[in-house]
Amino acid sequence: MAGRLAILACGGALPVMLARAHPEALHFTLRGVPSELAASAQEFPLERIGALFAAMKEAGVSRMVFAGSLVRPTLDPSAFDAEMARLAPGLIAAIGQGDDALLRFVIGMFEEQGFAVLGAHDLLPGLTVEEGLRVGPEPSETDLKDAARAAHILGEISPLDIGQGCAVAGGQCLGIETVQGTDALLRYVAQTPAALRRGQRGVYVKAPKRGQDLRIDMPTVGPSTMDGVADAGLAGLVLAAGHVVILDRGAALARAEERGIFLISQALA
Repeated sequence: MAGRLAILACGGALPVMLARAHPEALHFTLRGVPSELAASAQEFPLERIGALFAAMKEAGVSRMVFAGSLVRPTLDPSAFDAEMARLAPGLIAAIGQGDDALLRFVIGMFEEQGFAVLGAHDLLPGLTVEEGLRVGPEPSETDLKDAARAAHILGEISPLDIGQGCAVAGGQCLGIETVQGTDALLRYVAQTPAALRRGQRGVYVKAPKRGQDLRIDMPTVGPSTMDGVADAGLAGLVLAAGHVVILDRGAALARAEERGIFLISQALA
């Protein structure tokens, strides 16, 4: 019989969805990282990671899932327990290599302790968008070319570990998602003069980085993303099928329809 499931909860709606689907799961949070599950969770400072490992083992946890948006907490080296002191050099080195390297290191920390790390999509069937989903107006041939261009750009910058989204209009890159996130990118794109869009509205593409470990930080969209795309004057968005989470799915698809933008999912090279 499988051991208990733990949700390491960060911000956003995903931890709540997991908790509802798996009421037997235990909840843990990191001090300084906001989470809607905070009231039902055991909280540990990251500096005392050894205490978190011990609490999970004592509770019989064998499986765990990272959920939500992680805000990097400030570390106080004077508060490190023995386990964090051991891990700190590798952790600091990973931080300097980018988000993907950092998240891989964090997954490895828990796997080293014997915990099986699952992805949210492993625990919530239907969480990711399936191939062939189509909502809203039909994209034009130019829209599809812009989507292909955006997907190509994302593929080319994957080794740089920058972001998971790109907007293109008339073949011109309007913006690439960076550490500020999707909403910030779309607000930036909204400020782009029509003259720079080469007569086209443009398309936003969301996809993981090549080789990204999808058990943590999987690309995510929701109703607010639809508003952001529409407010940016873009014609629609294209999602990497099977590799992008869509939160509050019914509301998100309805919002795309209401705002007159298309949403399609397809395999992206």
